[in-house]
Amino acid sequence: MIPLKDENPTNSKSYIRLIILIVCGLIFLFQSFGGINSFLIGYFGFKPASLIDSSGIETFSPFLTIFTSMFMHGGWIHFLGNMLYLWIFADNVEDALGHKKFLIFYLFSGVFASLSQFVFDINSQIPMIGASGAIAGVLGAYFYLFPKAKVLVLIPFIIFFTIRVPANILLLFWFFYQFININDEQSNIAWIAHIGGFVFGLIYVITTKEKKFESKKGKSVFLKNRKGPWD
Repeated sequence: MIPLKDENPTNSKSYIRLIILIVCGLIFLFQSFGGINSFLIGYFGFKPASLIDSSGIETFSPFLTIFTSMFMHGGWIHFLGNMLYLWIFADNVEDALGHKKFLIFYLFSGVFASLSQFVFDINSQIPMIGASGAIAGVLGAYFYLFPKAKVLVLIPFIIFFTIRVPANILLLFWFFYQFININDEQSNIAWIAHIGGFVFGLIYVITTKEKKFESKKGKSVFLKNRKGPWD
């Protein structure tokens, strides 16, 4: 199932989502020209083994690459897929958290995703890049905050057709897909990072008792409004 759009209007403009998208786009374009993409990925991508011992490992910074890697992508499909999920789901989460808190939440989701991969693949020197770990945190938050929101998805099965499904069904399918591929070493995808990011996003909105929404006649309605640790 490929999400196309959600039917979940927001109450405010999602500036941070737009800024993240633009930054990722500019960096990807920079990667795409000049023949230095391999160097950039190797130097600014996160290598789990470097956190233990960075000697002999070419890296910008063992810790800072956790952040630089969040804004890099390995190809057009990688980039466009991540930006599609960011565009569809991040605006509502930003609306619920507020701009400043959403930015911090997004970065922390990416950090937790990278550290999750580090724990399970501690000796890896393969550079990790991509916004998917941070976006997975957004999906985890969306799963809790907007479970009944309808999402239009494309089903590529023999023929292409679209259906509307509840967000919780779509995101459970996405989460399950990460799990069944967790041992696939041929795909070069950090499945554990995706799972870690999703779990962080879900736990954050549950433990901080963030605003929860219901869909009523096509409009999003606040049910709760409690402060989290970053207010």
